Formats: sequence, C-alpha cells, structure tokens
Amino acid sequence: MPKAYLSIEHLGITFQSGAKSSEVLRDVNLQVDRGEFVSIIGHSGCGKSTLLNVVAGLLPVTTGAVILDGMAVDSPGPDRAVVFQNHSLLPWLNVYENVRLAVDKVFRNGKSRAERHAWTMHNLALVHMAHAKDKRPSEISGGMKQRVGLARALAMEPKVLLLDEPFGALDALTRANLQDSVMEIHAQLGNTVLMITHDVDEAVLLSDRIVMMTNGPAATIGEIAAVALDRPRNRIAVDATAPYVAARHAVIEFLYARHASVREAA
Repeated sequence: MPKAYLSIEHLGITFQSGAKSSEVLRDVNLQVDRGEFVSIIGHSGCGKSTLLNVVAGLLPVTTGAVILDGMAVDSPGPDRAVVFQNHSLLPWLNVYENVRLAVDKVFRNGKSRAERHAWTMHNLALVHMAHAKDKRPSEISGGMKQRVGLARALAMEPKVLLLDEPFGALDALTRANLQDSVMEIHAQLGNTVLMITHDVDEAVLLSDRIVMMTNGPAATIGEIAAVALDRPRNRIAVDATAPYVAARHAVIEFLYARHASVREAA
C-alpha cells in the first residue's frame, strides 16, 4: 500500500520547564494524501497550533516523526508554507515586495528576474490582489492583508500549505469571501492543505476530512469525520444537504461531549 504524502506517526510533544514537564500531544497519527484538504478542530489548549508548528518544522518532536514526501521534517523549509491569523506582512514593503521577497528567497537560483516578477504577479492575481501591488499593508484592509499573506505562501510552491486560523480575526463577510477564494485556489492548484480552525462550518465547507482533537493535556486525535461533498462547492447549495448536515453534526456532537466533560471535571 503506498505511503501517505504527509504522515504524522506516533507524534508526542512534551515541553520541559525546569523540573516540570507538560505533555501537550500524545501518540498523534494522521495520514494526508496529496491534494487533500484536512482541517484540525478542537477546544483551546488541545495542541492544534502545536501540531501545525511541528509540521512546519518550527518545533522539534519529542517522540515519533513527521514525514513529508518520504523525507523527515526536522526544520523549517520552503516545502511547508504557513499562513497565520496575523498576516505578518513587513510594513515597510508594498504588497508586491512582500510577495517578491519570498519568491526571491526560494527561486533566486531557479528563475530569472523576469520569471520571478511574472511568478509574483501570478500569485497576486490568484488571490485577486494584483490591482493593489503598490500599496503598503497600512493602506489595505485586514482581508486584503490575509490575501497577500496567502499569495506569499503560495508563491513558495509548498508541498503543504499550513493555515493557522487564517480568517479568525476577520468579519463574517470578509471571512466568507476568503473561504471562497481558498476553495477556488485549491480547485485550481490541487494543493495539499492542513488548516487549524475553531469554526465548524468553515471546516465542513472547506475540508475533505475533519480531524477532531481531544482536550489537553496529552491531547490526541479523537475522531476523524469525512466530508462527503462533491467539489466545487457552493456554500448556499451545500448548506442543507445531507452530507453537510451529517459532517457538521458529527463535529458538534464530538466537541459538545468533550466540552461537557471538561465543565464537569472543573
């Protein structure tokens, strides 16, 4: 049987502070296929962002391993691009320069100057931001900043796109528009995506599978729900369909049961 494109194997993360240790994740196992969109959801403190940071190579594993396309992940690299809730754009650079910076870093030896310019503009066009290429971050909205951050990540041509609650700080309408853009880009590129979210409807709308984490400490994967919705997806058309309702119910039931047990134990 062929191995998964991204494989998280018996992953454990323990933080040490002096004589005290805190086990954040325990025996996490997840296989993600090439081109799959997987969301990770769970209550605060369940280690979602820690898991994403390990896949990004920003945190070392304590036990287990992360394998991407046959290679162990042990440090950051351009094959994994992260989009955070905070856009992290450099304020002294304009939109074009923020994306071009990543393009030059990754492709300086692989593309000519003209090709790097064309690639930068191509990725700005993907997120509908080519028109604002000369504006600085202070001159554009929060949603536009996130589009630029997404363009910068995509411009690196990562094997896996890692999204850490990228729409969490946006208003509902802007969030919906960006979700639609992410679906459009995923359909066009067929890229592999791992996304952290607190939003059940967002997870169901965007994902092929939803990974539900147990509560921490020593959190692990509790259940995985498949989203049996055809692509492309239209949020209005799928909202009342049986697969959408079933996936949403499965996630809410899981989270409610876990949340109830935390309240009772408190």
